[in-house]
Amino acid sequence: MIKEVIATGKTVAAATEAGAAQLGKSVNEVDFVVIEEPKSGFLGLGASDAKVKVVIKETPALKALDFIETLLANMGITAEVVIKSEDDEGAELDVVGADLGVLIGRHGDVLDSLQYLATLVANKDLDDFYRITVDVEGYRAKREDTLRSLARRMAAKVLKYKKGFALEPMNAYERHIIHSEVQNIEGVGTYSIGEGADRKIIITLESKVKK
Repeated sequence: MIKEVIATGKTVAAATEAGAAQLGKSVNEVDFVVIEEPKSGFLGLGASDAKVKVVIKETPALKALDFIETLLANMGITAEVVIKSEDDEGAELDVVGADLGVLIGRHGDVLDSLQYLATLVANKDLDDFYRITVDVEGYRAKREDTLRSLARRMAAKVLKYKKGFALEPMNAYERHIIHSEVQNIEGVGTYSIGEGADRKIIITLESKVKK
């Protein structure tokens, strides 16, 4: 991601606007340093434009992006990191490239660790928590679809055999997906057992859900 450019314009303001446009940002999203003031010259002779260095302001999302880019470079992985969305509460980052399975891991465990570390970096020196979500080639949406399909299949199995079934251990986010999907199916319910990384969901008949 390009974070700074050198731009010129008839005035410092015009040069700054031009630089911001090149970076795909508004003037409020950049800082600038004047390299050369504009010169009017004499009778049009010796006139020159203003020259400024325009730099994207550092934000929590940009700090997270820088961290991931550095990590990828150190791992020898060629990929692009983009900020898909960003507001005052959080940002979504996506890593785009080929053969990035090493960044996902088994059921997203490596990706979750990457997201955790990027969140720590983004929140350094902040008073309020800033949410960072990291995805790799749309993995999270695909994983959510897989989990919702699993929830429906297991719920059907519970209704057919009239007994509960345990799913493999999942993180809190994935358990939430299963819980929410099963809530839409009449006659079945869910509860969780275990601690930490071993915590898993039981899908069972609604009458047998532990309160």
